[in-house]
Amino acid sequence: MHEMSLMESVIEIICETARLNGARRVKSVRLDVGALSHVDPDALLFCYDAVRHGTLADRARLEISRIAGEGWCLDCGTTVALKERFGACPHCGRHRVQMTAGDELKIRDMEVI
Repeated sequence: MHEMSLMESVIEIICETARLNGARRVKSVRLDVGALSHVDPDALLFCYDAVRHGTLADRARLEISRIAGEGWCLDCGTTVALKERFGACPHCGRHRVQMTAGDELKIRDMEVI
């Protein structure tokens, strides 16, 4: 379960950012998780509960937004929805599709006091 190390890194970034900005506590965090990122949002939530205790984010609410996969087909020049990495273009059937969204794990924003 690599979600534990991912969430430990997220908490570290959140708490360091809060400290650098003089915050006393983190109230909420919003994460974007790509559908093609191979990260399980439920596992992230489980890990979040395990690693946030004793930090500035101890009582913070976590919201996860799932970002759909998307790519640019180099053959037909179309933006297409992707359901899998290296999938075929749904318009022309070729596999030269450059992924443009869906593999991210990023902190969208956070609220501190």
